[in-house]
Amino acid sequence: MTTADDYINRVLSLLPRATPMRAQIAVELRGHIEERVAHGQTVGDVLRQLGDPALLAESYLSAVPLEPASFPARVRAKLLDIALVVALVAPPAALSWFVVPGEWFPFVILAAGVAGSFGFCVYTVLAEYWTGQTLGKRVFGLQVVRESGAPIGLGQAIVRLLPLTLQIYWIDVLFALFTDKRQRAFEMLSKTRVVRAGSGRPAAHA
Repeated sequence: MTTADDYINRVLSLLPRATPMRAQIAVELRGHIEERVAHGQTVGDVLRQLGDPALLAESYLSAVPLEPASFPARVRAKLLDIALVVALVAPPAALSWFVVPGEWFPFVILAAGVAGSFGFCVYTVLAEYWTGQTLGKRVFGLQVVRESGAPIGLGQAIVRLLPLTLQIYWIDVLFALFTDKRQRAFEMLSKTRVVRAGSGRPAAHA
């Protein structure tokens, strides 16, 4: 793999997967590099002129209007994610009715609730960190990004979920009804947003 390919892949890795025209961005960058090399510059010189891949990725993202996700869409996505976890936890819990002694069944239900809550938290953090989308967000066309539009980090994914573990989730959610970018309080704290996936089109770069 060439240095140019490494550079292009680095830029693409800093764009959310739902960024429109990712393939076109790669073709544009490769053509730009090849054009300058054809005029006598070295690949190293061209890449230095293009600058830090992170800054270049952010310049593409800044040209993509971020459309805030609607509150109803966010609610539907969250309910679908909860339903997914319940569908995984409920059958084993129900089956335990026929397996464990009756006096132990309340503890089984409690354990299933704890396991489901923990699993929901881990699933949400990892899904939003790795892809920017849980299953619910993917179905309803939503994506979690930094305020710049870049993918979020693991720490940001964890901070976003703190209200749920601190039992203040509904207070946190109410902020999304009144903030300009429809952000929850802990989304503002973590500098993240939930937006329409693939909204906008990146402008061409010279």
